Amino acid sequence: MSDPIDVSAGEGKRKHEVDPPDHPNSVGWTHPRRIELATETNPLPLLSGRLFAPVTVEYELYGEISPAADNVILIFHALSGDAHVAGWDADWERDGRPWRNTPSGASWWDRMVGPGKALDTSRYAVLCANVLGSCYGTTGPSSTDPATGRPYGLSFPMVDVGDWVTLIVRLLDHLGIEQVLLAVGGSLGGQQVIELGLAYPDRVRGLAVLAASARLSAQGVALNFAARTAIVNDPHFAGGHYYGREFRPDAGLGVARMIGHITYLSESGMETRFEARRKEPDELKRQLFDPHRVLPRPPGGYRGHNEFDVESYLSYQASGFNERFDPNSYLYITKAMDYYDAARWGEGCLKRAFRRAQGDWLIASFTSDWLYTPAASRTLADALAANLKPVTYINIASDYGHDAFLVEVDVLEKLLTGFLEGLQR
Repeated sequence: MSDPIDVSAGEGKRKHEVDPPDHPNSVGWTHPRRIELATETNPLPLLSGRLFAPVTVEYELYGEISPAADNVILIFHALSGDAHVAGWDADWERDGRPWRNTPSGASWWDRMVGPGKALDTSRYAVLCANVLGSCYGTTGPSSTDPATGRPYGLSFPMVDVGDWVTLIVRLLDHLGIEQVLLAVGGSLGGQQVIELGLAYPDRVRGLAVLAASARLSAQGVALNFAARTAIVNDPHFAGGHYYGREFRPDAGLGVARMIGHITYLSESGMETRFEARRKEPDELKRQLFDPHRVLPRPPGGYRGHNEFDVESYLSYQASGFNERFDPNSYLYITKAMDYYDAARWGEGCLKRAFRRAQGDWLIASFTSDWLYTPAASRTLADALAANLKPVTYINIASDYGHDAFLVEVDVLEKLLTGFLEGLQR
């Protein structure tokens, strides 16, 4: 294992920089695909013990699979992500996804995927599928239960990261892919990479785990619990059967999203971006910070929300999320996130679990990430190294917190390009 290094990250980046569809480095207009991968005669075995069917999976594929099917890069998305990694969704209107027709929401990793980019679609076939239990085309709580003709709601079975990986292997089988060249994912997507490497070690050549670790910390579980509590305590939650009603539990989902976004940022990044300043006219701001002037507070009682820039930011994030995500899916996916522990493959011992690992591993953490900390990522790398598995661990200097795996594209481009070249030597 290489020694950890700090790679200086640039400033002033934005999470979303999507190339126009006619740009030579863009995959252009895409069409999400759907396939039924579990039927009543061939159900999906879940870790809960349930045999579940039917299951439809939405996925996207960019580039061409080679005749030997040896050029496939598999991307796993994070909690609120989807299969639409790059380009522009040509079917956004048909599928009721208007956010995908905007420059900020067109796709979530466009800077990494496309002709001439790090995950070069002129050389590789890049595949991503939406997870079971989500709300972007793959079967989830908002899907219709064939037994009742109504949405599943909370009767949908509990799902696990292992179930997602089992389902993706069915997709690989359907596409005729025996082994992927590279599996890569950040956050919850990174945990799916880990699970693929342990559950199906012969199905993947290289594994890149970004901003993720073998399990979520107790603090992370607590924050997810607080987020879920906000949803289920919303007066419009209706026991999870709010579909078709006038109101959804949007207030609860909005609070959950705010909690999530706080965990995605870092203290230093928030100070730089917001600096605890109120949304006041410039003259009033000058007066507020004049040490010789005492300003009276407004008469009356509680002033209300959105005095601070950071409050407006969180409110904006909550509003946008409510337009595109299902509250029940948030419950199920965060629960899967809480449940995951790679050490189960070693009867509770992470070092023993990684005896079964194969392939080459790249573990990347970010210095200001407090959701999946560098120390937790290093523990993962140490478990691999203890078993003499090929592993490189990189600790990237960044003020962007957990979100850095979506923002620090310049650094990740170099890392993944070099890692891919090494896999093909």
